[in-house]
Amino acid sequence: MYIKKILFAIVIIGLVVMGFISYNIYQVIFSPNTDFETETKSVFIKTDSNFQDVINILNPYLKDTDDFITVAEKKSYQHNIRAGHFVLKNGMNNNEIVNTLRSTNVPIKVSFNNQHRLEDLAGRIAEQIEPDSLTLLKTMADSTFLAREDVSVIESLKFYIPNTYEFYWNTSAEKFREKMLSSYDAFWNDNRLSKLKDIGLSKTEVMSLAAIVQKETAKVEERKRVAGVYMNRLNRGMKLQADPTVIFAIQNANQDFETPIKRVLYKDLELDSPYNTYKNKGLPPGLIAMPDISSIDAVLNYEKHDYLYFAADVDRPGYHKFAKTLAQHNRNAKLYQNWVNKNKIYR
Repeated sequence: MYIKKILFAIVIIGLVVMGFISYNIYQVIFSPNTDFETETKSVFIKTDSNFQDVINILNPYLKDTDDFITVAEKKSYQHNIRAGHFVLKNGMNNNEIVNTLRSTNVPIKVSFNNQHRLEDLAGRIAEQIEPDSLTLLKTMADSTFLAREDVSVIESLKFYIPNTYEFYWNTSAEKFREKMLSSYDAFWNDNRLSKLKDIGLSKTEVMSLAAIVQKETAKVEERKRVAGVYMNRLNRGMKLQADPTVIFAIQNANQDFETPIKRVLYKDLELDSPYNTYKNKGLPPGLIAMPDISSIDAVLNYEKHDYLYFAADVDRPGYHKFAKTLAQHNRNAKLYQNWVNKNKIYR
């Protein structure tokens, strides 16, 4: 009887111990272990990160880092680390955290506007995905890629149409470039290709003209009319005489695209540059910026009219006055020149 009591006591103690251990294990695995002020928290794990790198990233958001390490090691996460963008929810337990890091790489929205050069684009994209700007620039300007697509570096700007795109954060520079190329090809659907044929320009020429149109006017509703002026000039063999190309030529010569140029001077029109459309007929040899979709479509659907000139409208800021004759244009231009002089805009 005494022995039975001892055995019974041992069993009870064993069950209590096992229950205690099981409870602690349960707590380690399933108790909430994230704590931050917002509902969710994004974490970014770089390619080739090791387990300690991940711990360092997560540490500010965990209640108990040691508990996370215990569960992660039990689930062999340290041997299966994935790069990417992962979203933690407040109150997640360790099991959920590990499962999220293993399998839920959440895409991000990548956007960019009208950059002047690949260098500018590379810097903008590097702020949003993992590859650095030098890697992105080297990949976008890769000679093998440019030869494959039969474009120059400056012409290759056309592949990057300003918009918002979805990427995985850890997308490589090569995959970024190829996805942008695929998006560019998809942009040129049957409808746009038909209009391209009708106006007699190549894709690159349309993009180049669209960049000029966009720089000329920020008013989307005016872009078709501005495009019509330039198409009239091209069709008549006239020089485009587009101020934005002169501004680009100046900035390109100085390698300074940050300092704004608000006024083009007469001396600037004599600048010896292939981008100076006051000296050279036709479109410049490349894009002066990345045109957005509204500008591209404005060229493809340009307004049919007889205007050959336009000047800034001082009575309607942002808009322009259009003219069919040089005499009429000179009167409009004089009003604008008087206005910039009055407002002391000298550059």
